[in-house]
Amino acid sequence: MIICCGEALIDMLPRQLPDGSDVFLPVPGGAVFNTAIALGRLGEETGFISGLSTDMFGEQLVAYLKDSGVSTDFSIRSARPTTLAFVKLTDGQAEYSFVDENTAGRMIDPASVPDIPGGVEALHFGAISLISEPCGSAYEELHRRNRDNTVISLDPNIRPGFVGDEQHYRDRLARMITTSDIVKVSNEDLEWLEPGADFDTIARKWIADGVSIVILTMGEDGARAITGLNDAKVPGQTVEVVDTVGAGDTFNAGFLASLRASGVLSKSRLASLDHETLKSALAFAASVAAVTVSRVGANPPWKDELK
Repeated sequence: MIICCGEALIDMLPRQLPDGSDVFLPVPGGAVFNTAIALGRLGEETGFISGLSTDMFGEQLVAYLKDSGVSTDFSIRSARPTTLAFVKLTDGQAEYSFVDENTAGRMIDPASVPDIPGGVEALHFGAISLISEPCGSAYEELHRRNRDNTVISLDPNIRPGFVGDEQHYRDRLARMITTSDIVKVSNEDLEWLEPGADFDTIARKWIADGVSIVILTMGEDGARAITGLNDAKVPGQTVEVVDTVGAGDTFNAGFLASLRASGVLSKSRLASLDHETLKSALAFAASVAAVTVSRVGANPPWKDELK
């Protein structure tokens, strides 16, 4: 099983009524939530850890997870409200404004995170769930408890506008990056983390610190991954981009699913991953993400939709 650990929220997507009035459409979302949905639709045994509300939006999130084959058995339910993320799209690129005070997702703490049973192959972390407190500390604690015996995947997916205490957040990411097995960043993430630094230098540093695979997603220019032994790159796929919501999240799911299908989703196998398997995982991840960007919202493909 692969368990995704992080935020679930409602994306309020901009829409226009026939009379020209602007409205928002509530759609299940959240970066880590999207990765869980994508994994479930790809046929992977998937679980989800988050704080989920019992309000109407929380029920919508739970139903969406279950419909995609994702287990919510590990999640923490409460009557607190669901986080809302209002989305603005400019040339297909998403900007966010969050309503997150005292929400079910934000208010979980380290004492409330569940124990991870044996047989779980990987845990995936990232995004805004690592910024706010107390949930940021809860997910870091879950990461710390399991990092020695479970594959850890991390996608910082940084939202600078959501960061309050920047130094606190930077310190947390530094701790979690160097104790993860797979780290994926975009050019925007890299520029925020290490302004002016090039990917090769940062990736090699993280690998020296103990990371097995460092991935850079480059949008239409494709994706690249570096390990201690290999350097692989795949080109971008030609697709009409509708919007980019959920693209990187779906990429994460495709990469993990491909590694699992190849039988290498373990700490020992990742450390000695061969070039062909690495490139194949990148290519599959890119193909899954390409479907997501070709349609409205974070709507990852089902396995039978892939060619």
